[in-house]
Amino acid sequence: MSARVVTAEVTSDPIDVAALQHAVTRKEAGAILTFCGAVRNHDGGRAVDAIEYSGHPSADQIIRDVACDMADAFDVHALGVIHRIGKLGIGDDALVAVVAASHRAEAFACLIQLVDEVKARLPIWKLQKFSDGTDEWSNCP
Repeated sequence: MSARVVTAEVTSDPIDVAALQHAVTRKEAGAILTFCGAVRNHDGGRAVDAIEYSGHPSADQIIRDVACDMADAFDVHALGVIHRIGKLGIGDDALVAVVAASHRAEAFACLIQLVDEVKARLPIWKLQKFSDGTDEWSNCP
């Protein structure tokens, strides 16, 4: 089976999770899994107020490449993945991935690998803004 990549993009707009889930849903899918990576209020024991993500100009192509690689590697019907850039507040979704497959085992395997590959390969840098007024760059590939 060749999975359909519904979307794979980097955007500064808020991510519409429900729209992505709807776009990936297939009648033949018994498992539709969603991962939402949200901005949390702490990191390494320090309070976080916000995060700012910056992306390399190649980020759109790389996230598409990752999505296509995962669609080819797993027996799934459809998938989509979106990473947000710009200033995000606590609770905002930074990364959303949705996978539709006939069975949960393949859907979970694909979703885990999809998120891991995006985090490993996508050239996006994270500037954390801490509550004490300091900031720190992290998660730079």
